[in-house]
Amino acid sequence: MEDNIFELFIDETQEMNGIEAISIVENPAIEENFIALKADTVELASMDIEKRILMGAALVPDRKILRRNAEGEYYIFFSKDTVRRASELFLMNGNQSNSTLEHEVDVQGLTVVESWIIEDELNDKSRKYNMSLPVGTWMVSVKVNNDEIWNDYVKMGAVKGFSIEGFFTDNLDEKSLESSPEYSSEELAALKMIEELTSILSSK
Repeated sequence: MEDNIFELFIDETQEMNGIEAISIVENPAIEENFIALKADTVELASMDIEKRILMGAALVPDRKILRRNAEGEYYIFFSKDTVRRASELFLMNGNQSNSTLEHEVDVQGLTVVESWIIEDELNDKSRKYNMSLPVGTWMVSVKVNNDEIWNDYVKMGAVKGFSIEGFFTDNLDEKSLESSPEYSSEELAALKMIEELTSILSSK
């Protein structure tokens, strides 16, 4: 594997792990837009009723995501196992209503109402909406009970996809660090803490 590609995974021994929130963003890092679902025409006081549901991919396995920091550019990715476990922990920890806008503002009224892993890319529900995603993708449907978000952002096309927020660790070879004379034990402990607790995904 190339030096600038890192697998992220969940360390469940740490207090902070997994995905804490789903953000709606203009440019999702996984490069998959959601779709806004509307109900078929319903006769109710001569008005159409909108479902106000967004469907899209939260995580796509093995897809390389470009990141940048002070040292330059690198890529991260998630395995199918990590994607599945992240989806499980997200629900188990009761984070369905944790939502943000562009990773900057907490928003109310957005709730994950469906969550599933694509098992068959040809017969999955997402295919009904012309979404072609690989097996192992974590799909979500989000109900939007927030007029401002729906009218000013979704309808206006200001947000186009989902982006996750959470804590992960990477596949840094700890043995090579431990054998390196360049790091003291205190520095190693600090590096390990940084790797485990501050790999926060920000997909702005």
